[in-house]
Amino acid sequence: MYLLIYIFVYLISLLPWRLLYFISDIIALLLQHVFKYRVKVVRQNLAIAFPQKTLKERQIIANEFYQQFADSFIETFKLISISDKNFDKRFTSNVEVLNKLHASGQSVQIMAGHFFNWEFANWGVAKYGKYPFIAVYMPLSNPHFNKIILKLRKRYGSIMIAATNFKSQFHKYASQGAYAMALAADQNPGNPLSAYWIPFFGRLTPFVKGPEKGALLNNTAQVFVHFYRVKRGYYHSEYEVMTTSPNYFKDGQLTALFVKTLEEKIKAKPANYLWTHRRWRCEYDAKQHEKLLVQ
Repeated sequence: MYLLIYIFVYLISLLPWRLLYFISDIIALLLQHVFKYRVKVVRQNLAIAFPQKTLKERQIIANEFYQQFADSFIETFKLISISDKNFDKRFTSNVEVLNKLHASGQSVQIMAGHFFNWEFANWGVAKYGKYPFIAVYMPLSNPHFNKIILKLRKRYGSIMIAATNFKSQFHKYASQGAYAMALAADQNPGNPLSAYWIPFFGRLTPFVKGPEKGALLNNTAQVFVHFYRVKRGYYHSEYEVMTTSPNYFKDGQLTALFVKTLEEKIKAKPANYLWTHRRWRCEYDAKQHEKLLVQ
């Protein structure tokens, strides 16, 4: 079954970009207007994040979001057969920021939000960076597609660790020397009461403590990466050093710095964020839990 699925996906990847984007246009239309995939969630999220914008302005962002959402899906298929030369043409970054840190011998935590297209960004770190690159991922429910995606992501040497196996596997790679590890740090925590509650677009929002704890434990430099579409099929990753001294920060402040930077990047390119992600799903009593607020 795996081989049949892989052959089918590979054949799709051989289609020209123009035809694939035509398919993407249809998918975006169906998702938004026929199946109405999380349309209500997207509208609610945009209303929270951009209350100052008109309904029409938020709808434009939503339209662009669904287009990029569909594009990222189609582009993942294309990456299965893309040549090195073609990828080099379609991806740029200021990877020298990471390579300079590598020369210092300090490990790095690359802090990311749910931007588009993360598959390009993953390849970019592994291919052009000097660090051994570790990426933490959530396995797909379908084992065959999960195997295909893992094979895709490992093309340039990315070390993929399932989030479910992180505690048992991470130390094996961390003990071998300096590394760069990417984390989608805007995940919803499993237990909101044990999270950092930080203002995000004006509303107190829970953020997982794991990335900050890991940074303090391993003294890793904190680098924010904002990857985004330059034009259709072309992407750029911008690395920004937040700090090389995480232990100088008080409890919660590193996470607050990440959230502040994340919000700035989302405001700069609103359609580039995964608005189907239920970022504000938790109810929060500010007075009752005021002590959890990170200023």
